[in-house]
Amino acid sequence: MSLKSEFLNEIKQRGFIYQSSDIEDLDTIMQNQSITGYIGFDITSDSLHVGSLIQLMLLHWLDFYEHKAIALVGGGTTLVGDPSGKDKSRQILNIEDINKNISTIRNTFDMFINLNKKAEIVNNYDWLSGLNYIDFLREFGSKITLNKMLTFESIKNRLDREQPLSILEFNYMLLQSYDFYYLNRNYDCILQMGGSDQWGNILNGVELIRKINKKKSFGITSPLLTNSDGSKMGKTADGAVWLSEKKLSNFDFFQYWRNVEDEDVGKFLNLFTKLPLNEIKKLSSLKNKEINEAKQILAYEVTKLVRGEKQALEAQDITNNLFKTKISDSRANNISIQSIEIKNHTFSIIDAIEKLNLVNSRSEIKRLIKSNGVKINDTVYLQNDFSLSKFHESDYLKITIGKKKIGIVNIIKNKL
Repeated sequence: MSLKSEFLNEIKQRGFIYQSSDIEDLDTIMQNQSITGYIGFDITSDSLHVGSLIQLMLLHWLDFYEHKAIALVGGGTTLVGDPSGKDKSRQILNIEDINKNISTIRNTFDMFINLNKKAEIVNNYDWLSGLNYIDFLREFGSKITLNKMLTFESIKNRLDREQPLSILEFNYMLLQSYDFYYLNRNYDCILQMGGSDQWGNILNGVELIRKINKKKSFGITSPLLTNSDGSKMGKTADGAVWLSEKKLSNFDFFQYWRNVEDEDVGKFLNLFTKLPLNEIKKLSSLKNKEINEAKQILAYEVTKLVRGEKQALEAQDITNNLFKTKISDSRANNISIQSIEIKNHTFSIIDAIEKLNLVNSRSEIKRLIKSNGVKINDTVYLQNDFSLSKFHESDYLKITIGKKKIGIVNIIKNKL
């Protein structure tokens, strides 16, 4: 199936489309006029993470091709909680916390859509908070059947695992459908996009618009992204890969992308950069050591898109200093220690790794050392006594854990 409108053609070629409703009709409409589309975002934290990046890129391309992109922040639905793809109920936040999160996350949206032109951030608390529940059930509750809701994968999977699903969460599906209906009526919004776990919710909205507004609307979902090893993208042993600089340094964000698996490079270049498709094709064909060049480009381009060009250049510069020219860089994760503490054995390799927050526990640090998983200045650390005394005259120590974690210990010389 070939798509002729610029937006749909772009996202199809880059691998964004997993499911769609009446996409040929939508393609015809988008060839002839500008449309309005939206994606909803949970506001359960003061930062989005890498798991939201594919949705942000969809909004970006919609905005790029001069359609109206709406980022819907779930100030109202976050008070309820989305059961899609979850094994347990979410913590319920209060409205003050949600509003703080929204004001912080706005900076991230600003990196992807032009809020000074067509694009807009809207908060569903503005209309959901004023609903009369009895009137709402009378008008909208009868339009969506429980039978159909129980067929959606997000609900079936939860029930199959015998995980509790509260009436509070069940209402989420109805509220999200109402969001699409409301945006269609008040913003002439005809397209909702989201992850594939949102497919049922999106179709409910399409149905509500057809039955009440007597209009046609459309849905598109993107694949839920996993790494080549099957693990959920954006999750590491240390937690989520946050988009906000306040929650994850530019260097660590850059390193996450620099160290992706070889098999994922082409896919991630398509989804998370604006590089031309022919250039991505060339980079994706690189093999063995040459693939590192493509990873470096991927890391730079994603960091530039999410954090800004200055931040991407800085992260790239730190990376080159630490890994290519093999020199210290104080902008990386670092601590300072007196040389006498190292010489007198009062500061060990375990202390250094712990203070640099490279590993969660001292027992885990010992295990890594015994399995040759720790390097100092690019050489495997092999001492059983965990001493650093032979380094006390050095200016710094570069400590590396595996491929991804690095920290600098600056050694302050004691004056005689």
